[in-house]
Amino acid sequence: MQQIQLTENIYYVGVNDRHTDLFENHMELPNGVSYNSYLIVDEKVALIDPVEANFLEEYLFKVKSVLKGRKVDYLIINHDEPDHSSTVAAVLREYHEVQVVGNAKTFAPLEAFYGPIENKVIVAEGETLSLGAHTLQFFMAPMVHWPESMVTYEQSSKIVFSNDAFGGFGALNGGIFDDQVNLAFYEDDMRRYYANIVGKVAMQALKAIEKLSALEIKMIAPSHGLIWRSNLAWVLGKYTQWSKQESEEGVVVVYGSMHGNTARMAEIVARGAAEAGIKEVKVYDVAKTEVSFIMSDIWKYKGVVIGACAHYGNMFPNMTLLVHEINEFKPKDKCYATFGGMSWSGGGVKTLAKYAEEGKWNLVAESVEVKGAPIREEDWDKLYNLGKAVAEAVKG
Repeated sequence: MQQIQLTENIYYVGVNDRHTDLFENHMELPNGVSYNSYLIVDEKVALIDPVEANFLEEYLFKVKSVLKGRKVDYLIINHDEPDHSSTVAAVLREYHEVQVVGNAKTFAPLEAFYGPIENKVIVAEGETLSLGAHTLQFFMAPMVHWPESMVTYEQSSKIVFSNDAFGGFGALNGGIFDDQVNLAFYEDDMRRYYANIVGKVAMQALKAIEKLSALEIKMIAPSHGLIWRSNLAWVLGKYTQWSKQESEEGVVVVYGSMHGNTARMAEIVARGAAEAGIKEVKVYDVAKTEVSFIMSDIWKYKGVVIGACAHYGNMFPNMTLLVHEINEFKPKDKCYATFGGMSWSGGGVKTLAKYAEEGKWNLVAESVEVKGAPIREEDWDKLYNLGKAVAEAVKG
């Protein structure tokens, strides 16, 4: 079996998941996802971040094919979340003398998932662990994106095993390293991963980047997605941009429509934004597009226009998750506007106003509510001018 080496004696033993439909059971995976794991073979053997339990047989086969009968001395746990750790119990059964390495916050949740762990090694900020020619150094990255999160730095090869930071959705299609693939294919999945998982803790992510900047880094090996060895400046730049929430010029128009009238309104809003000079206008039906994709573009672009029809005195139900996510993740420096439709009773625009007040949205135009269809010239003008006003705020 051909081994994948990051450097001499450091191996990639991760797996691809092309079967799971929903990551964390709510984010679609049209391009799959990888679970990355790494093996350092020295005087002592260290296994860094295991994989998701559904891939245990493939995973152990890869580990054993590298080790050729040797045992694993250390299991490094950078992050407790089950998409990385759910094979921990199996690894402990396979290598019953292995020492599990984590920080002071690692073991309470890990044992809550998998039961008591006997051979613990608790490491602190900057502490090192010698494997022989290789030395591991540990740096805490709390809330990127769980409290126990940390990264592991191998001093001789200058590789950062970065946990979920610098990762992304998307299975690895033959190419494992960044210089073996078309980065444009992976960028959207990286940003969607960031916006929906790391974005809520953007400031902590930025602190982690600043901490790592003190290290000499030749490679970044995350727990999902590509391994970075040739385009470090590119991926660091993207993560810094997303962490600082530096928006690009563009407008996202999202609508929820029961009978098509609010959808027609969204088209008019989009036309107003486009004719005001915005070339990147993204229009989404919230009932057709899973929220993580919409959040990714909201993170990317500066303008956000949300339209919801009335539904029993409230708003279109599918819109509730999106506005909840916006207020939960709090994308900053956005220019917002709202609109909606009604028939015998309102509620869509009124409910959006409550979310806007709660989330302290920067509303750049007065909301537009249309009764019935947008067939009156005055309604058309209001919606068109709404899109135009958002565009001007974005450009301004």
